[in-house]
Amino acid sequence: MNFKKRFIISLLLLVILSSNGFAQLKPQVILDADTANEVDDAYALSIILMNDSVDVIALNATQWQASQWTTVNSMEDSHRLNQTLLGIMGLNTKTNRGGASRMYDWGDRAQHSAAAYEIIKQAKAQKNGKKINVIALGALTNVASAVFIEPSIADNIRLYWLGSTYDFEKGVLRRDDFNCAMDPYALTHLLFSSMEMHIIPISVASKMIFEYEETRTQLENHFLGDFLLKVWDDHIDGGRTQRTIWDLSIVNAFLHPEWVEEVEITTSKDNGGRKVFYYKDFDADRMRADFFQKIKAYNHP
Repeated sequence: MNFKKRFIISLLLLVILSSNGFAQLKPQVILDADTANEVDDAYALSIILMNDSVDVIALNATQWQASQWTTVNSMEDSHRLNQTLLGIMGLNTKTNRGGASRMYDWGDRAQHSAAAYEIIKQAKAQKNGKKINVIALGALTNVASAVFIEPSIADNIRLYWLGSTYDFEKGVLRRDDFNCAMDPYALTHLLFSSMEMHIIPISVASKMIFEYEETRTQLENHFLGDFLLKVWDDHIDGGRTQRTIWDLSIVNAFLHPEWVEEVEITTSKDNGGRKVFYYKDFDADRMRADFFQKIKAYNHP
């Protein structure tokens, strides 16, 4: 083999090794969402799924079976919408079915599902103190079930979640919002675990407001934008002229920590008596503008 051929082969190997090394540097993420429940999930998922700086390993579906407006198979509906969104975006991210209802009341309380075992698998794969990032946009059924089945994985997971309310002046944590109510025990189980938790309370996320007319003007006549508008229009309350796109706040808190203000709090003893990271504020205008810009610029990979 002459010098020129050896040089070319060496160069190709260097490129391959460099690209593999870069891929390993990307934060690994599992997404867990009740996508068919509200409009905001699809909007938030679109932004992180198209982001090249993260490696989305799987998109799990979770349930909202306790809701007054639930569907017969709420988790299955979210699973299908997850697959539809990925198809629209031209992506082949792995999808998993989660638990069909909240965790059980006694005995083996876990909902054994593909989603829970995906979390277990990826958590166990973490080495040298690394953690798998799980971004949960709905009930914590799948995440808590995974930890119930394999308690040792709690230290290998970094959870980002939208839920609860928190009074930063009085230090009062309340758990009576939608995501908490869909599986109260799941949150309790995680609060009493050693899992690292980053939470944006709905009392903060509530300022992530989208106006319908602006949203339509910004998104229409783009293949992904038109799909997201259809999600808004086809929802059970599709006539709304304004929506809170709750989940966009926690996704961007993960992607852009410089856009949020995060503080460490200590929960009361009946909420685990432990350290939890709570997001206190964020730049809603920047997130909204970034969302419209990213959607309009997106093309199939």
